[in-house]
Amino acid sequence: MTDSREVAIVHLPVQHLPADRLAGLLAAYHLRTQAEKGEAVADADALPDRYRAEVRDPGAAFADDTVLMAMSGDTAAGCLVLTAPADGRSEIKRLWTDPAFRGRGIASALIGAALAHAAENGVGTVRLSVWEWRTGAIALYERLGFTIASSWETREQLVCMERAV
Repeated sequence: MTDSREVAIVHLPVQHLPADRLAGLLAAYHLRTQAEKGEAVADADALPDRYRAEVRDPGAAFADDTVLMAMSGDTAAGCLVLTAPADGRSEIKRLWTDPAFRGRGIASALIGAALAHAAENGVGTVRLSVWEWRTGAIALYERLGFTIASSWETREQLVCMERAV
């Protein structure tokens, strides 16, 4: 029997990850984000097209990217997408930990694995954007060495951060 506190970070090509579990994490992430933006929707089918496409087919949406999943036995506990390198940079997207698994260091472990993967692939800088109201996430990123950077985003209320690898 697997200890439910043990979580493994799985790094496989996105086509080999458990798509249904990844889709569930992505749906939870997007539904929560829509609600926080004041644009709550009933379910994943009502998400904006771009996000609905990620939930329906993560393999196609992130075919060129690296997807990391945190697994506790057969249960998906969290995920992170690291974009393919471009100009020596990659971007962290879709970092999400299932609320039932929060407080166990899963987000930190996912970020650490993403930074290690980026370094192994010659990436010099990893960046991310986070909604300004997600103060806990911003504090986590700062603890992990990310600093606020000039914005590359056009959407208001996004904080852009980066760190050298």
